[in-house]
Amino acid sequence: MLRTLLSAACLLAGLWQLSGAAWLLIKAELAQVLIGRAWEQQLLAGEPARPWPWADTWPVAKLQLDGGDPLIVLHGGSGQALAFGPGMLAGSGEPGQPRTTVIAAHRDTHFGDLGKLKPGAPVRLQDSRGLWHNFRVTETRVVNSRRERLPIFAEPGLLLVTCYPFRAVNPGGPLRYVVYAEYLHGGVAWGL
Repeated sequence: MLRTLLSAACLLAGLWQLSGAAWLLIKAELAQVLIGRAWEQQLLAGEPARPWPWADTWPVAKLQLDGGDPLIVLHGGSGQALAFGPGMLAGSGEPGQPRTTVIAAHRDTHFGDLGKLKPGAPVRLQDSRGLWHNFRVTETRVVNSRRERLPIFAEPGLLLVTCYPFRAVNPGGPLRYVVYAEYLHGGVAWGL
């Protein structure tokens, strides 16, 4: 009888844990659908659209790295925003404007493949008006965030930033992987 109760308790505890993990995955997938809808709504209405009423962020751009799947870029670099996608940092320029656009994301999710971008690789960024801006990677490097500031210039350009090393066991170190892409041209309406 005791063995049966212990087995049942272990089974229930395991199911509880599995259901919690499944709920997180379901929420993550649903969030991406809602963020995508908010981006489409913003493109049509011309005004920022929050993906859910209590969201502290909203879509501001769409990013495509070297022909990969597009990523919706959110406003800000808070932990809440970066949990759902790349974030455009406050103080950076809008795509195509005369100031570097800075986008950050987690190394183990949305920017997990950032290290594969090599000089010459194409990068595209769709702005909030639906226009695509084209960039070409010119430099990749590792910087120590305690010693260097991000190179933000008074010219159009794109800076992609994530933590480094990519497969680190202990998160939170000072190293950042930085990709700089020069602005080529923009103004291509809609489409991929």
